[in-house]
Amino acid sequence: MIMKTQDKIQREILPIPDPQHVGVTTFDAKDPDTYYPPITPLRPPKGAPNVLIVLIDDVGFGASSAFGGPCYTPNAERLAAGGLKYNRFHTTALCSPTRQALLTGRNHHTVGMGGITEMATSAPGNCSIRPKSCAPLAETLKLNGYATAQFGKCHEVSAWETSPAGPYSAWPIGSGFEYFYGFICAETNQYFPSLYEGTTPVELKKTPEEGYHLTEDLADHAISWVRRQKALMPDKPVFMYFAPGATHAPHHVPSEWSAKYKGKFDQGWDKLREETFARQKQLGVIPPDCELTKRHPEIPAWDEMPDELKPILARQMEIYAGFLEHTDHQVGRLIDALADLEILDDTLVYYIIGDNGASAEGTLQGTFNEMVPLNGFGQLETLDFMQANIDKFGTPAAYNHYAV
Repeated sequence: MIMKTQDKIQREILPIPDPQHVGVTTFDAKDPDTYYPPITPLRPPKGAPNVLIVLIDDVGFGASSAFGGPCYTPNAERLAAGGLKYNRFHTTALCSPTRQALLTGRNHHTVGMGGITEMATSAPGNCSIRPKSCAPLAETLKLNGYATAQFGKCHEVSAWETSPAGPYSAWPIGSGFEYFYGFICAETNQYFPSLYEGTTPVELKKTPEEGYHLTEDLADHAISWVRRQKALMPDKPVFMYFAPGATHAPHHVPSEWSAKYKGKFDQGWDKLREETFARQKQLGVIPPDCELTKRHPEIPAWDEMPDELKPILARQMEIYAGFLEHTDHQVGRLIDALADLEILDDTLVYYIIGDNGASAEGTLQGTFNEMVPLNGFGQLETLDFMQANIDKFGTPAAYNHYAV
C-alpha cells in the first residue's frame, strides 16, 4: 500500500520508497480540518497490460504446425495469426539457462546459469545462483502492483535447495511470484508428478485412471487463479508464467491424442524433414533460397534403420505429436479463459514454443524408460523388449522418450 502524495511514484527504485510525512503527527479534536492523505493500493501505471508467458519444453523449430511442423498446434496458429511470429528468436541450448535468462532479462552467465542446475560448479557464471543484484521480472512487476503467479516447471533452483525444507529464495515464491503450483526440477511424471503449491507438497486427488494429467491440472489451476484475481481485483493487472513439463520426456499423453497421428510418421525422419522444410518455405518462416542442411553423419539414414525398429520409432513420434497437440490444447483453454473474462485484448501473450530445441537424450532407438540409458543400462531395452511394449508407450507404465 502507498499513501497518496503530490509527488510521483519513484518506480525506478524498488521496493518503491515509503512516502514521508512532513510535520508532527497529531490529531486535535479542536481542529476538524486535521487531514492525512488516504492510503491506496499500489497499481502499475495506467494502461499497463496483463502479461502471459507460455514456455513449452523441448520443442524443435520444425515441430509445431505454426512453423511448418507435423504436430498440429491450432492455438499457436491462431495467436500467430493475430500477432507477430518470430523466426529468429534466440534461446540457449539448455533448459535452466534459457529460463533464468527469460525470467531476469539478463544473459544466462550474468545470472549464474551457464548450464543446468544439476551440473553447476563454483565457477562464476556457472554456480546456479542468481546474484542478488539481478532482480527477477516477477519481482519487478510485483513491486509495481501486479498480481503474479507461476504454473509448472521451475528449473532455476540450485540442486541443494530443491527439498521441501528450503531455503526458498530461488523458488518461485522467493523470486517474485505470489502463487506457485508446479514442480522444482528438470522433469516429472505427467501422471504421477511431484508437485508443490507454494512450498507445500501436493497430494494428487485423481489418478490417471480417473483422467489425471499434469498439463491439464496446471491449466485448471492457472484458469482458477486468474478468474479469482479478476473477480476480486478486476483493475489489478496480472503476470502469469505458464511453463508445463510438456513436451519434455517422459512423453505421456492420453491415447486419443496420439491416435490422431497413426501412420503419419511411417515415412521416416529423412522424408519428414524434407516435408517440414517445404512447408516452412511456404509459410515464409525460412527464406525462399534456404537450403536443407545435410543429415548429421552420426544419425543413420532412415532406410538404413532395421525394418523391425521402424514401427517403434514411428510410434514414438506419434506419441510425441499427440503430446504437443495436447499441450497446445491446454494453452488454448487458458487463452479462452482470458477471452471469457474479456481481458484477452488487454493481455500481452508470449507463446514460446521450445526453451532449447528438441531433445537428443532418447538415443538412436528411443527409450521405453529414459532413465535406463541415462544410468548406463541401455542394453536392457532390446528390440524384442521394445516390440513387446510398443502399446505401452505414452501410458503410466512407461517413461518414454523418442529417438534422437
